[in-house]
Amino acid sequence: MKLGHIVDRLPERLATGAFILHSGLEKLKGDEETAKGMHGMASGTFPFLKNIEPTRFLRMLAIGEITVGSLLLVPVVPKPVAGAALTGFSAALLTVYARTPGMRQPGSIWPTQQGLGVSKDVWMLGIGSGLVLDSATDRTRS
Repeated sequence: MKLGHIVDRLPERLATGAFILHSGLEKLKGDEETAKGMHGMASGTFPFLKNIEPTRFLRMLAIGEITVGSLLLVPVVPKPVAGAALTGFSAALLTVYARTPGMRQPGSIWPTQQGLGVSKDVWMLGIGSGLVLDSATDRTRS
């Protein structure tokens, strides 16, 4: 692997990866109240999650975030792998945003104050998609 392929898109991988990794590490410390809140929001969007105990869900979410953050932080992980993980992760967060009442202004895609924290995850979707698309265009240029 050439050095250019390793450092290409490195700043956005490091910034995004560090943010997601930190978020996952913080969730590992989450208490039962935090677990219930996160589980309630997620299971409202994804009903199959209702059968998972809230503390177990929070731990699984934390491990998922730690994994995605780590994939982004390790520069030798190929762009399409890191990008696909980030795209899937952010798409799930944006699905929660789109389906949770009160997060968007009525009849609009724009966030309410409550939805602002999740709506910003659209940037992660763009970064993840960009990593995947970069790898596709890198192959066509080669």
